[in-house]
Amino acid sequence: MTTEAARTSGGRLGVSFTLFTLLMVAVAVGLGVWQLQRLTWKENLIADLQSRSSGPAQALPTGAFDEDAMLYRPYRLEGRLHPERSLNLLSRLNAGQPGRHIVTPLELDDGRVVLLDRGWVPLDWTTAGPRDPRTVSIEALARRGGWHGSEWLKPANDPAANAWVWLDLPAMAEAVDLPNVEPTLYFSARAEQEPGPYPLGGRTRVTLNNDHLEYALTWFGLALTFCVTYIILKRRRGASAS
Repeated sequence: MTTEAARTSGGRLGVSFTLFTLLMVAVAVGLGVWQLQRLTWKENLIADLQSRSSGPAQALPTGAFDEDAMLYRPYRLEGRLHPERSLNLLSRLNAGQPGRHIVTPLELDDGRVVLLDRGWVPLDWTTAGPRDPRTVSIEALARRGGWHGSEWLKPANDPAANAWVWLDLPAMAEAVDLPNVEPTLYFSARAEQEPGPYPLGGRTRVTLNNDHLEYALTWFGLALTFCVTYIILKRRRGASAS
């Protein structure tokens, strides 16, 4: 290859490498900025949820539930609790100890029925009191049910054995065998709503994963790496050409 051809080839390589580096830096910076935007959104969301859940309990709205407006807000539920129709929500931990949650239908004074997650109990727990329906007034947070993991990892519930791994609200509403059960929201009891030590309420934790700052720093670091690599290689090329 002639000297002129080598210079032409090196120049083309230099232009291509420069364009590639600029593209990669632009992409990495853009993704870093996007993660900072997501960080702001997530922080605002967490603050909103914490503000919702920490307020005083309100009266439950009449009519159809507005899921988005009610989510994580505390409500005072008054009516007849049906312990004899309780459902077992399995595979729940408390300070590393395995147990389950007790989900009980609560027949409100207006005739509607909601599912109430009364809280955590040890695996060998049995109720000390009567299991007959009783009148209660309980503060609880509105929650959505459903499976929130990967679909292919979703375990099967076993209604016949009263063994529930995730909150399939329509199926659970059918299992309690009461009319007018609300299938869109359930309620998670606040702490100290039961007369005895169990069920242990206050199990809702208003926390969300917030790794967006780490992701942003990773992308910005990658952009810097591209820049440093480009400068080093260009200097080496210049030194070898001279």
